[in-house]
Amino acid sequence: MGAGKRIWGAAAVGLVCAVTVLGGAGTAFAAPAPTPSPTTTPSVTLPPNKDLEAVRKRLEKLYHDAAVATDAYNAAEEETERQSTEIVELAREIVKGQERLAELKDRAGAAARAQYRSGGLPPEARLWLSDDPQAWLEGVSRVRQGQKATTGLLAEMTRTQQDLEQYTQDASAQWTKLEAGRKAKAAAQKTIKEQIAAAEKLESELEKEEKERLAELEREAAYKAQTSWLSSGILDDIDGKATAQGKKAVEFATAQIGKPYEWGAEGPGSFDCSGMTSAAWAAAGVTIPRTSQQQWAQLPHVDVEDMRPGDLIVYFDDASHIAMYVGDGAMVHAPRPGRTVTIAGAGSMPILGVVRPN
Repeated sequence: MGAGKRIWGAAAVGLVCAVTVLGGAGTAFAAPAPTPSPTTTPSVTLPPNKDLEAVRKRLEKLYHDAAVATDAYNAAEEETERQSTEIVELAREIVKGQERLAELKDRAGAAARAQYRSGGLPPEARLWLSDDPQAWLEGVSRVRQGQKATTGLLAEMTRTQQDLEQYTQDASAQWTKLEAGRKAKAAAQKTIKEQIAAAEKLESELEKEEKERLAELEREAAYKAQTSWLSSGILDDIDGKATAQGKKAVEFATAQIGKPYEWGAEGPGSFDCSGMTSAAWAAAGVTIPRTSQQQWAQLPHVDVEDMRPGDLIVYFDDASHIAMYVGDGAMVHAPRPGRTVTIAGAGSMPILGVVRPN
């Protein structure tokens, strides 16, 4: 197969990729995340004698695992959107390159036809056969210009063809990554649904009084953690004032109180934890990464003692939850499925660290 046909075939693949991507652009929510390993539905058998503290801890783990999977889903979604955009741009470059190559080939063909009509002799030969000295001198300059133009034309054709080959290679590589991202997203989605379904099943097996007691145990655990955090005297050291943008972010976040948690959601009607923090800072004019793990990895870190309203508090060793500090030892966050955006104690969960968007 000739080089031109190979390029056209590769270009067609790139264009098919782009059309496919454009056709699916309406789906979904938001550093690529690793593909979650396949999971089986977690065991949801109630502990002996319905030990509600054991139930609370088991629910906590199920929802924590769902939060980790949600971060993986959001990261994969964001990456597939980026890759889709790159494939579309590459497809456009391929089309432009094909059009440019066709134009250059037409110019080269025109030059060849002109030479044929002149008897097949190259300009240099015709010049040396001339017996007009003045015409000879003028012709030397034209020949040199023609040689330069021909050399430039051939060089541009070569560069254009090389660019086309590179574009098609890049499109193929991005398509491979896109497929991997889609698989990672599907695996994360499966994990989320399994973890949430297991938690809901566990709760559904409780009597009304047991559910009330379970809720009380959750409040007691949060209160105990917050009290321990405050007893360290941490608030004596926290006196930072919010910036103008920080105030806007806090105003947005607190205005969402009462809206339901939904994994993968970025508003306006529902949020997951990092969807709420990223939306709040977007409302303040600052773009930050989408997931809690990305926010922890990419935003500047500050000491807990130096945090101010608008800063983001990252929880758990795996950075699987994030909230916004609002001052006076409190934060606002989207807790988990079945809960709504709410105010809670900043120390009610294990703090990994604090990041500052601006």
